[in-house]
Amino acid sequence: MADYDAIVVGAGPNGLAAAIELARAGKSVLVCEAKDTIGGGSRTKELTLPGYLHDVCSAIHPMGVASPFFKSLPLADFGLEWIQPELPLAHPFDDGTAAFLHQSITLTGESLDPGDAKPYSDLMWPFVRRYDDLLADILGPLPLPPRHPFLLARFGLVALPPATWLANRLFKGPRAKALFAGMAAHSFLSLDRMVSSSFGLVLGILGHAVGWPIPKGGSQSIVNAMAAYLETLGGKITTGMYVRSLDDLPPARVVLFDVTPKQLVQIAGDRLPAGYRSRLEKYRYGPGVFKLDWALAGPIPWKAPECRRAGTVHLGATLEEIALSERLTWQGKPQDRPFTLIAQQSLFDPTRAPEGRHTGWAYCHVAHGSTVDMTEAIIRQVERFAPGFRDLIIETHAMTTEDIQAYNPNYIGGDINGGVQDIGQLFTRPTIRLNPYKTPAKGIYLCSSSTPPGGAVHGMCGYHAARAALRDLW
Repeated sequence: MADYDAIVVGAGPNGLAAAIELARAGKSVLVCEAKDTIGGGSRTKELTLPGYLHDVCSAIHPMGVASPFFKSLPLADFGLEWIQPELPLAHPFDDGTAAFLHQSITLTGESLDPGDAKPYSDLMWPFVRRYDDLLADILGPLPLPPRHPFLLARFGLVALPPATWLANRLFKGPRAKALFAGMAAHSFLSLDRMVSSSFGLVLGILGHAVGWPIPKGGSQSIVNAMAAYLETLGGKITTGMYVRSLDDLPPARVVLFDVTPKQLVQIAGDRLPAGYRSRLEKYRYGPGVFKLDWALAGPIPWKAPECRRAGTVHLGATLEEIALSERLTWQGKPQDRPFTLIAQQSLFDPTRAPEGRHTGWAYCHVAHGSTVDMTEAIIRQVERFAPGFRDLIIETHAMTTEDIQAYNPNYIGGDINGGVQDIGQLFTRPTIRLNPYKTPAKGIYLCSSSTPPGGAVHGMCGYHAARAALRDLW
């Protein structure tokens, strides 16, 4: 007799999502977490000084409020509170002005160059007004047939091309091109590669449809609420349990792994057919990140006032500069002006820092496994758009790709997306199968961001894996 119907290895958002979906179906579930605390990519810690709460990985969560799975959960009843910055995103330029993403498409257009407001609206509005329908088709394995075929086809026409091609084709001025390039660069792809546009589109659509919110108290609040809800369903969570082999687990009818292919092979390789194991071993991981957290004596002194109203700020003045930064990342070459992503949660959430003080959160993309210290390059980028920033730094906490992987073994080489999300691994991650969550080994499933729809805090990978297990076994 099995001790549990299901065991989930890993207590990140996807692992907890899988456990919740199984528990909602009346199954007995145990979640095993290697670290002393749950969270995966959604932990919040005092990384610099006491009283300064820093999001270790994920910080801004458009997918968190848009996720169909998260929408089905009563997370507000368990303490999750979303905060919406006035502006989801600001993108400063060297002249002291900024373009910005506002939930209003019209107001966003007013921050662009003359003539670009209409093409921007024409690009975004058809998807914004039907964003729920679009997400139903793209937040999971490739739907066959699509639920909304004409909408998905229209999306594909603009999502498949490279971001540089689409931006140059649609926009005349540098402001719209740069704003779109910054959002597309979240893909970790070189912007001249196919499907890089899709990331810019989705983030822009969500910015208008639901905003780019932050969770009050830190990203830890998301997983804490999920865990509390899971416990009301009878689910159990154990921490400090590092699973190195299936033999480390109690008996269960199914095991779902919130890990990447590399870890799955290490843990369960002897149970996997040789052909499938070989394909997992060929799975491709992408660039990593170099991350900084700051305890600050005051808010970042941006030249552009719009940046002081934004939860997220993208640093890379032009499309050309951002594209060069991402291309150099893939080439493994050093960058003087890295595309840098900034989050300033304490401007909107006073629980993040002592009164009168602030936190800063930043990262740039670096080559897979890079050991280069990008601290000074990132600070120079901030100083470029916010003179005097350096003088506000009280304490700095830095994480190289090695530190990122040590923090979470899923982040191979610093890759926080669970693997490259290019045309070859977008819908077919981790390998080509009708059901990407189900392995050929009976009772073994993969529920991490190495399955569709990939990285971000949305729980959809875990949800789909749990549904696969329920269909197969019950």
